[in-house]
Amino acid sequence: MINDSNVAKVRKYATSPFFFRFYLFFNLPMGFLSGMKIKTIDDQKCTLTVPFKWLNKNPFKSTFWAVLGMAGEMNGAALILQYTYKNSPTISTLPIKSEAIFLKKAKGITTFTCNDSEMIKSKVLEAIDSRESVEIITKSTGRNKDEEKICEFTFHWTIKVRS
Repeated sequence: MINDSNVAKVRKYATSPFFFRFYLFFNLPMGFLSGMKIKTIDDQKCTLTVPFKWLNKNPFKSTFWAVLGMAGEMNGAALILQYTYKNSPTISTLPIKSEAIFLKKAKGITTFTCNDSEMIKSKVLEAIDSRESVEIITKSTGRNKDEEKICEFTFHWTIKVRS
């Protein structure tokens, strides 16, 4: 069973600039330094941004691919976290594979969107019911201010209810 109040709590804190930055500072320091921000998280999707800035740049005057990857991973991870946070019993989450496609240089703010919330919720419920390991595949697309696709990340996750 997924606790709706825990889902609401994750959504509230994830979209609060202060609390999300506080979380990143202690749990994902590079995310904190990158300036990533979750804009929306709900039953449909998660949207977050990562800026192009001095700390995030590469020698080719664009956002470093690893910064984009970190944002792409956080996009799907936030959706998983909203359904697994403070679950009893706890749920183990592990990214097991990633794939990336880069189409354009990221020269400004990159907005990532992952539309897999409904699928993730059903997979978490499947893991809770079956007590077996379940694979989740999330896709996160990064776009520039002109809505041009910059990159696409696919992450394979495995989740399992701890015994």
